[in-house]
Amino acid sequence: MIGTSSAAYAGGPWRRASATFYGDETARETMGGACGYGNLWNSGYGAATSALSTVLFNDGYSCGQCFQIRCVSSPNCYYGSPATVVTATNICPPNWGQNSNNGGWCNPPRAHFDLTKPAFMKIANWKAGIIPISYRRVACKRTGGIRFKFEGNGYWLLVYVMNVGGAGDIKTMAVKGSRTNWINMSHNWGASYQAFSSLYGQSLSFRLTSYTTRQTIYAWNAAPASWSAGQTYKSNANFS
Repeated sequence: MIGTSSAAYAGGPWRRASATFYGDETARETMGGACGYGNLWNSGYGAATSALSTVLFNDGYSCGQCFQIRCVSSPNCYYGSPATVVTATNICPPNWGQNSNNGGWCNPPRAHFDLTKPAFMKIANWKAGIIPISYRRVACKRTGGIRFKFEGNGYWLLVYVMNVGGAGDIKTMAVKGSRTNWINMSHNWGASYQAFSSLYGQSLSFRLTSYTTRQTIYAWNAAPASWSAGQTYKSNANFS
């Protein structure tokens, strides 16, 4: 299951940013997103998620990362400045029609989190609209192994990688059919990787390397030979 391993991801230092929210208490409007996770309840992320400004989104390599955030230096912060943890699932695009300090909160080079309303309400009064925050990377605590959602056709395999533990992110990925050698996959967008190869009728294994830690793990026989597009397959491998 595990190839090259390292110590469990320990997280990062506290930094300053700002936060808003989108959608309502049901988090309906936050389903889907640029990372490609689809229905976030079915993907295991629920409403504890956030869209990231361009600087933090990092061309999709931040998809799946976990952040601990707390409201600071605002009368709208809840007493004691409680913290909550969210997963990056979307991008908050720039709004060049508005000033970066007056509506264009996600314009580069700002570090900004656009939270679900339920996540925002864990740290501050939602009527504030926008709040200053402190944030830091933390290890993602996931249940079970990495999940792979398949799309594509007979000559193009597109895989969305979900439920990633440890640092939560993926740098590189390769696929091996039961009748092939390792085939390097290219980063498509968000949390998706692609291979232009004919892999139908073969059980599939994956090699994944974390963007942050460079730890590499192997998910052997993650999908059976009968795999098909539109299905999600659960492995026994995950990062620590």
